[in-house]
Amino acid sequence: METTPNAILGELLGKLGFEAKLNEEKLEEGLMISIECEDAGRLIGRRGQTLSDLQYILNRIVQRHEPEAERVTIDVGGYRKEIRDNLVKSAKEAAEKVRRWGDIVELPPMNAYDRRIVHNILKEDTDVETHSVEVEGTKRKAILLRPRH
Repeated sequence: METTPNAILGELLGKLGFEAKLNEEKLEEGLMISIECEDAGRLIGRRGQTLSDLQYILNRIVQRHEPEAERVTIDVGGYRKEIRDNLVKSAKEAAEKVRRWGDIVELPPMNAYDRRIVHNILKEDTDVETHSVEVEGTKRKAILLRPRH
């Protein structure tokens, strides 16, 4: 069995009954594999949960073969890109509110992948700091933005 992320993902998708074309792209934060297939909605799942689960499994397998391997992000039909663009926009708008009014702003609950995007977008912002806080009754956490002291 080949141990490249592309090969492993191709094999996983095949076993799940998907015929797919995979495109690999190197990003700053790791490797992005875009999937093109007939039934993208089924692979994305409700609120992207199936896609997140598949990405988690792929990363676990890849890191078992090579512990120092870079992180792999999976996208289907531009879903992750659209979500990322919306998160970036929301994070920047929230940061602007914090700067303008000096209040704490809470972003809605989100999964770890989305939180990582928001934290990374705002980590260089000298006026705003971000903190993840648990949301009662869910596995998700919200992000609080507050003025940096």
